[in-house]
Formats: sequence, C-alpha cells, structure tokens
Amino acid sequence: MQKLLYSPTSPYARKVRIVLAEKKIEYEAVADAPFEAASQAQQFNPLGKVPVLVLDDGTSLYDSRVIVEYLDNVSPVSRLIPEPARQRIVVRRWEALADGICDATVAIVQERKRPAPQQSGEFIERQAHKVSAGLAEMSRELADRPWCNGEAYSLGDIAAGCALGYLDLRDPGRDWRRDYPNLARHAEKLGKRASFVDTAPPAG
Repeated sequence: MQKLLYSPTSPYARKVRIVLAEKKIEYEAVADAPFEAASQAQQFNPLGKVPVLVLDDGTSLYDSRVIVEYLDNVSPVSRLIPEPARQRIVVRRWEALADGICDATVAIVQERKRPAPQQSGEFIERQAHKVSAGLAEMSRELADRPWCNGEAYSLGDIAAGCALGYLDLRDPGRDWRRDYPNLARHAEKLGKRASFVDTAPPAG
C-alpha cells in the first residue's frame, strides 16, 4: 500500500490528505517531523520535506502540487482538477494563491523562532503584507460564488480551506473573518466536510 509521510500541522500535507479522502484512495499515514533526527523524509525526498507520497513500487512523489495532480489523475472518483484548460488554470491559480499565503505564514513563523535580536521586523512585515494581499485577492475572486471555481467543488476550495485553517493555527490574532465575511462563510462550509474535520491540525 502506498504511504504518505506528513506533518499534522502542515497545510500542504493537509491538502494532500483531503484529496486522498475526497477521492477515497487508501494509504498508510506516517506522521513525520522533518526537523527531528528520526525523520524518514530525507530517505524519500532529497529536500527532506513533507508531504511525500511513496507509491507501491517505491517511487516517491514530493511537493503537494505534484502529489495532488497525480492523485486526481490516478482515480476517476470526484475529479478535483477540471479537464477544460480554462477551468483547470483557474483552479491551479487558486492553489498557487493559497499556497503562497501558506508560504508567507511559514516564513513568519520561522523568522519568529530566531533569537529576538536576530529577527527582522522588515522581513516579517513584508511577509505579512503578502498574506493580507493574498486574502484580499481570494475574497475578491470568490465574491458570492458557492465555490472557488464557480459551481463545482475543486482543488481550489481545498487549497483555500487549508490556507485559512493554517492562519487560524499560526496567526490567530489575524481577524480575517471580520475583514472577509465571504471567506469566513466559505471556510465554515468547508469545515463541515468530513475530509476537513478528519484532517484538522492539532491545536497549539
């Protein structure tokens, strides 16, 4: 059986886990902390990062965008990336935007782990601006649509939901629900799906 190396708090790994659940693909889940000595990530990904999907034949796939595209193609259940080129690009752009928000948030978290005298306030502010701009664009793009891609649930919704959930975990002081009520409604709707409930990151 294929196995997924993941971190319970990683929004990128959560995206993959949600896709696996939505497409009803069986796998072995292996929690892995890439920064700890016991991590297996380096064995399967030369970059030492998770998520990593190890296939039955031993082939390893890394980077969440690569993994989710593979999963969507390998199973016909619940297609999450549309086949028409225009819709496909819209969904992948949503994914890029959501992942970008996560990237900036991760950068802030890592910078704040440095000793206070070594932290760069300018760097943190620059990354925080990216998060703010990304949220504003997500809200504008979603508008009053039921789903990110219009009428159908897609990978765009999964990526957006993971990004918003990660902000709650790592930047709880940011009141994005107040600033963007449509994103708040969307996150609430997504949060009721079993795939989101089952992959919610641990608190703290």
